[in-house]
Amino acid sequence: MAINDPTQISASLPALSLTENYQLDVAYDEMFDPQGVPRPQYQALYQRLLELPADHLRQRQQAADVAFLNQGLTFTVYGSEEGTERIFPYDLLPRIITSSEWATIQRGLEQRIAALNLFLKDIYHDGKILADGVVPRALIYSCRHFRREMRGLHVPRDIYISVVGTDLVRLPDGSFAVLEDNLRVPSGVSYMLANRQVMKRVFPQLFSSYGVRPVDHYGQALLATLRALAPAHRSDPTIVLLTPGVYNSAYFEHAFLARQMGIELVEGRDLAVHDNIVYMRTTGGLRRVDVIYRRIDDDFLDPLIFRRDSILGVAGLFNAYRAGRVALANAIGTGVADDKAVYAYVPAIIRYYMGEEPILPNIETYLLDDESQRAFVMENLDQLVVKAVGESGGYGMLIGPHSTAAQREEFKQHILADPRNYIAQPTLALSRAPCFINGQVEARHIDLRPYILYGDRIQIVPGGLTRVALQRGSLVVNSSQGGGSKDTWVLYE
Repeated sequence: MAINDPTQISASLPALSLTENYQLDVAYDEMFDPQGVPRPQYQALYQRLLELPADHLRQRQQAADVAFLNQGLTFTVYGSEEGTERIFPYDLLPRIITSSEWATIQRGLEQRIAALNLFLKDIYHDGKILADGVVPRALIYSCRHFRREMRGLHVPRDIYISVVGTDLVRLPDGSFAVLEDNLRVPSGVSYMLANRQVMKRVFPQLFSSYGVRPVDHYGQALLATLRALAPAHRSDPTIVLLTPGVYNSAYFEHAFLARQMGIELVEGRDLAVHDNIVYMRTTGGLRRVDVIYRRIDDDFLDPLIFRRDSILGVAGLFNAYRAGRVALANAIGTGVADDKAVYAYVPAIIRYYMGEEPILPNIETYLLDDESQRAFVMENLDQLVVKAVGESGGYGMLIGPHSTAAQREEFKQHILADPRNYIAQPTLALSRAPCFINGQVEARHIDLRPYILYGDRIQIVPGGLTRVALQRGSLVVNSSQGGGSKDTWVLYE
């Protein structure tokens, strides 16, 4: 096991031959403290790794891969010469979070989601936060996800964001911070659930001995959240999941969640609108639909209102929505609150609506439509991460320390052409966790995406999707960029 100062290694550590290539550096290590001693929550896993030969771990990894293959757990990489459909990469070793750490995460996420929901309600109605100058009016109105059609429209329970996936990172001091919010159609929860199912089969004794909080109830919690949004007079609401179809990168997840909830998976062509009521076509005739869990972006929802060339949505859906005859989760226009430039104002948003200091801090963010901040970023591109404000999946991003001079020059031109479209942040030393890579236990950078539900109350399933940058030294955890995932264990006391 390599480390900057070999004298810091505990005497027992060299006995673990699987970790001879394990590196400790400035990043927070989830399993080992800075002296190379296993953290208390990882002791049992560490001991198990000492006992297991590499061949045994390989067999378990193969069993996990077969389980994913049999379930059809795939994702799509567009534009790849090797084909688009891939089995989702899964790492065998769990990421472990203590009860006290989770308590802080949960309180911080509840605070953040409540504030962002109030923010969305405000900007689409009274606009007090804009009038008070806390968030610049021009920033909101220039956001391509701001929907003027939503002005003055009341949504069920005043809840705009019912399904949220917030990306967290652990900093070198061990604390958690929010990297970004995903408030439109957050994905990945099916992999969280599948990871847990596979882990129970691969490490049954270790799992049962740890006292891990369950995540299996997510499907029913999501269903209850969607039911809470139904029109008040519909006592037994019909709920559907609207998918773009089989060619969408997250189609597996759409089908998986529909099965989990016991609801119909539909495409736009399966729905019709008459007299501002949405109907589903069935073999028994038309059936009224009350709630739509939509996995389609705003632009494609209704060709009469948004993109006229869309064949994915439903003509007339927006009028039915505006009339209160159908509920959508998430509400149209929520993307304005996960714009990466608006993200910089979330701490101020929390203070404004909640009267509290943020429990989970933001990462320092430079807004490039500000001349002085833009000048600083231009001079330090080789040290910063630059992101397009509306992109996701690791696209539209420059990681300065890993970039070439030509790439930096290209991004300079992009920034100068449209500074509002970019933000910059420091290059983070994301925490690292043990992963089983090519017969060795090695450290890889990770983040965490917990999933938050907001219906009659805010619920957070204990855990989330721990995404892994499987390439050595990489900081990009997105599956579309070569990342994978691992099971996340949140412990009881």
